[in-house]
Amino acid sequence: MKSKMKWTRGPVLSSLALMIGLAVTGCGAAGPAATTGTSGAEAGAAPVSAEKKLVVYSAGPEGLAKNLIAGYEQASGVKVEMFQGTTGKILARMEAEKSNPVADVVILASLPSAQGLKADGLTMAYPEAANADKLNPDWSDAEGHYFSTSASALGIAYNTNEVKIPPTSWADLSKPEFKDQVNIPDPSLSGSALDFMTGYLSVKGEEGWTLFDDYKANGVALAGANQEALDPVITGAKGVVASAVDYMTYKAKDKGEPIDIIYPKEGTVISPRPAMIMKSSQHVDEAKAFIDYLLSDEAQKLVGDAYLLPGRTDIHAENRANLDEIPVLAVDWNWMSEHGADVTDRFLKLFK
Repeated sequence: MKSKMKWTRGPVLSSLALMIGLAVTGCGAAGPAATTGTSGAEAGAAPVSAEKKLVVYSAGPEGLAKNLIAGYEQASGVKVEMFQGTTGKILARMEAEKSNPVADVVILASLPSAQGLKADGLTMAYPEAANADKLNPDWSDAEGHYFSTSASALGIAYNTNEVKIPPTSWADLSKPEFKDQVNIPDPSLSGSALDFMTGYLSVKGEEGWTLFDDYKANGVALAGANQEALDPVITGAKGVVASAVDYMTYKAKDKGEPIDIIYPKEGTVISPRPAMIMKSSQHVDEAKAFIDYLLSDEAQKLVGDAYLLPGRTDIHAENRANLDEIPVLAVDWNWMSEHGADVTDRFLKLFK
C-alpha cells in the first residue's frame, strides 16, 4: 500500500481537486482565510512568538482542529494560522496556490489524496517522527510522508424515532421500507464518502455498482457533504444516511439527538485522516514539531474525545466503537487512488 503505490494520472493537485470539488468559492492564494489558536497567556504556556509561525490546512472536525492547534501553541510558543474546510476545499485551495504554496502542514480526511500528494513529490518525509512506530501501519506511510493520526468509520446512521428496525447491511437501504428516506454524501465534496465508494468497489468489482444503481432506483438522495447529509436525519426529515461519518453521529447522539449508527455486517471502510508536511514548507522545524504533537499522548486523547478513532494502536477511545469492534472490508487503497476520479464522475452522472 505504501511506497509501492503508482499514481497513473497527471499532476495530483489538478486531478484531485477536480475529483472532489474544484468548483469551490473562496480558494484564492492570499493565505489562510481563518486563523485560530491561543494567545499563549495561559499558565504554563510558552510565549507565542510573532517570528515563529506555522500554516496548517485541516479537514475538521473544527472543534478538534482548534483544540490541537491550541495545545501545540501552548507547548511550543509557535503561532498557528489555520484554514479549516473539507478535503475538497483544501485540495482546491492548494491547486489555486500551486505557484506560491502557503501550507506547511496539511491534514486531510482521505488517505488516497495523501497517497497522491506523495506520489507527485509534494510531501516531505519525516520518518523519525515521535511515536510513528505506534501508528496503524495500514493507514500511514512507511517512509514517513504522511501520518494518519485519526480515522473515522463509515456506517449507516439512522433516526431512532423514524426507523424502528435498523438496517443491518448496505443492501437493506434499497428495500421498499427505505424508499425516499436515505441520504448519501456527495463524493465530490466528501473525501470519506469517496473512500467508501471506491473502497466498496475495490472489493466488489464492477458488480458493486449494482448497489448504487439500486440506491438510485429507491430514491436515495445525493445530499452535499457529510454534515449536510446528516442534519435532515437528525431532524427527522429523512430517516437514514448511507456512508455516514461515524464520529458526527456519536457526537449528535451524546447531545441527546435521536440518532444512532450501525456498521453493516458485510463490512465497511475505515477512512484514515492523514497529516503531512509539504515539501514547500517554509517552517520545517515547526512543522515537524507539530507532527510530533499530533502523535503525542495528549493529542491522541483529544482525538478520542472528539469521537474519532485514534491513529495510535496503543490508545483506544472510550466513547465509541474501536477498530476491533467494527467489521472492515479488505479494501485496495492503490485501486482507490487510481480510480477515484472515474468513480466520482460515474457516481455523479448516476445521481444527478
